[in-house]
Amino acid sequence: MSTYTQILYQIVFSTKHREQTLDANNRKELYQYIWGILKNKKCHLYQIGGIEDHVHIIIHLHPSVSLANLVKDIKLASSEFIKTNKLFKNFNGWQSGYGAFTYSIEAKENLINYVKNQEQHHKIKSFKDEYLEILKEHGIDYDEKYLL
Repeated sequence: MSTYTQILYQIVFSTKHREQTLDANNRKELYQYIWGILKNKKCHLYQIGGIEDHVHIIIHLHPSVSLANLVKDIKLASSEFIKTNKLFKNFNGWQSGYGAFTYSIEAKENLINYVKNQEQHHKIKSFKDEYLEILKEHGIDYDEKYLL
């Protein structure tokens, strides 16, 4: 028997202290690099996007990959990539922790569009408000001190 899964994840993480360092000019290069990491881990990327202070990744996680290890690998490798290639002048790393949320496959197109439209979305809603909304939508208890 083979292993079959259908788990759609939205992964969200932010720059350290939510500093607005991810300039639009080099985000595409960062996203392509992260896509390479996901391909090497046999994960399927549906969409990646974000703004100056955070990233959203919509993926199907390969059954052999641990979510925590995947996020750790993405953050470590991309941080090194950013610093080595001087992509973002004031980038000081990623904040510790992340959010990961599962969705039904029926939500895939809405999620993809949501991530594609991050620039527009954040003209009316802050990252903190967005993140609180996602946490509440998924019924996740949180500690306010980690949302600064």
